[in-house]
Amino acid sequence: MKMSVRKKVIITLILALPLLFQMVLMPFHIMFPYYNELALILTTLILVLAAKDYYISAWVAFKKGQANMNTLVTIGTLVAYFYSIYAMTLGHEVYFESAAVIILFVLIGDSLEEGMRKRASGALKGLLKLQAKEAILLKNGQEIKIPVEQIKIGDILVAKPAMKFACDGVVVKGSSHVDESMITGESLPVKKIVGDNIVGATINYDGVINYRVTKLGQDTLLNQIVEFVKKAQASKAPIQRLTDKFSQFFVPIVLIIAIITFEVWYVIFSAPVDRSLIFAVNVLVIACPCALGLAIPTALMVGTNLSAKHGILIKNGQALEEINQISTIVFDKTGTITKGEPVVTDIVGDVNRVLTLAKNLEQNSEHPLAKAFLNEARKYKLPSYEVSNFQVHKGQGISGIINGQEIFIGNEKMATDLSQKLLDAAKKLESQAKTCAYVGIAGKAIGVVAMQDIPRDNAAFVITELKKMGKKTVILTGDNQNVAREIGKNVGVNQVISEVLPNEKAKEVKKLQKEAKVAFVGDGINDAPALSTADVGVAMGSGTDIAIESGDIVLMQDNLKNLLNALQISKKIFNRIKINLFWAFIYNVIGIPIAAGIFAKQGLVLSPELAGLAMAFSSISVVASSLLLNRTKFN
Repeated sequence: MKMSVRKKVIITLILALPLLFQMVLMPFHIMFPYYNELALILTTLILVLAAKDYYISAWVAFKKGQANMNTLVTIGTLVAYFYSIYAMTLGHEVYFESAAVIILFVLIGDSLEEGMRKRASGALKGLLKLQAKEAILLKNGQEIKIPVEQIKIGDILVAKPAMKFACDGVVVKGSSHVDESMITGESLPVKKIVGDNIVGATINYDGVINYRVTKLGQDTLLNQIVEFVKKAQASKAPIQRLTDKFSQFFVPIVLIIAIITFEVWYVIFSAPVDRSLIFAVNVLVIACPCALGLAIPTALMVGTNLSAKHGILIKNGQALEEINQISTIVFDKTGTITKGEPVVTDIVGDVNRVLTLAKNLEQNSEHPLAKAFLNEARKYKLPSYEVSNFQVHKGQGISGIINGQEIFIGNEKMATDLSQKLLDAAKKLESQAKTCAYVGIAGKAIGVVAMQDIPRDNAAFVITELKKMGKKTVILTGDNQNVAREIGKNVGVNQVISEVLPNEKAKEVKKLQKEAKVAFVGDGINDAPALSTADVGVAMGSGTDIAIESGDIVLMQDNLKNLLNALQISKKIFNRIKINLFWAFIYNVIGIPIAAGIFAKQGLVLSPELAGLAMAFSSISVVASSLLLNRTKFN
């Protein structure tokens, strides 16, 4: 059974305590009896029990003709260890404690990293623990409590106030507010009505909801989030590959510097072998690039966890790096810039009379525009009537009998009596890229209702903020030119590309990529090719599974403003990576000359133990720097 790093730290600390005490007593010329023999035994145990993995790693790298950070630890400790055995036979000063303490500090650095990884993993497991353990199944009109393992796709489940939703589904009856903060980071409950999607493990707030199960197990949104974050933390940003490549050259360079340090002190300055050797060991130990190895993974780990808590899933390190280089952001129109469903924008005529007729007639319709009528009617207290002889007139509209009169909603073909005033009003509204429907009685139009898929409430704000950042904004849509231009004008984008077929969206993205790096923001099946083609694909979480799978970054909230938060957190993570790398390099730039004894005449000399402590402190500072990301405040 493999020993954890934490256990190795404890064992090493216990074994090294007598050596540490001796180090403290040494300036007072107090020496434990048989100290050299005791130090040999304790150090040997430390190297065998706690340092074995470092030596194996260095040996594996050596057989491949490579060197890694463990190479420096291995050479530094073994040189100190075997020289001490040689010195002990001659009665000279030994440095067993140097090898032991170096291992202790290296292990402390590794323990910090392991602890961070466990906390990150624990946070993800904690998400999964939020899932409900049982559910209420509605069967033959009866409510039956069952364990979640017995739930099947298509089952109708009941969620009462304060209950967790057992799995993903769609509301089929009732309405309520739902606490989705664990998924989206949004603290305010979200209202859910019939037709809205439910996410498993979120909490029902006040009403009673019946919902049909659509996803189970690994397919649920919660499980997908956990998998996304795991992949992101395991991935490497392109800058990491540069760092890995640098390490391949760095280690041999440090070995050469250590050899030169020994030669200069022993040959040129005629220093004793042990003193010359200690300077060389100092160089090897202080240069160990542990901080360099921690700089990127720790920032990526903390940052992706933080972004996930705020409803932003960053799938990989490459997306994190590339989104900081994006200068053009392309938006799909329907469902991304706009709400994705038409709303009533204008009513010409007696509003109450027109909406009363429309509300009662449209309750029988399944047309997409019917929802717009009904949503608008809910704003008013309107009477309900029974509708008979309901008919759908293909390509024209609908009709039915209310209180003995034939009511219709549709285009000009449905109206036998249409005043010039209403006709002019309709044409004016249609010039604004709105869809118009006439409402009438017995063939006579009494009003016009205009509908439009309007921009999201914060779309214009988001576009303005992106422009302030120096980003070019583009709408790419299959809609006709008039509609697309009107929406583009309302939100203020730089460019509108319209009447593009779904399979041609990727081609348009490629054209834009010739000028700059491009991010594409979309939510539909038809957006998948463009999301995959763009340098960074940003999928709206309210979209289809295919769109979400194709995106590099997923915005879990159905809120375009989260795009700004995604850009903000990505920039902060990447900046933190650069800060970490800077400190990792600075430690080596400053530490190596001191360790080599360049400032020995000025009295600035490091012992191997202090070199090990400095190396460990560089790792601690990098981890602490990464943890500062948790203090990020979103706008």
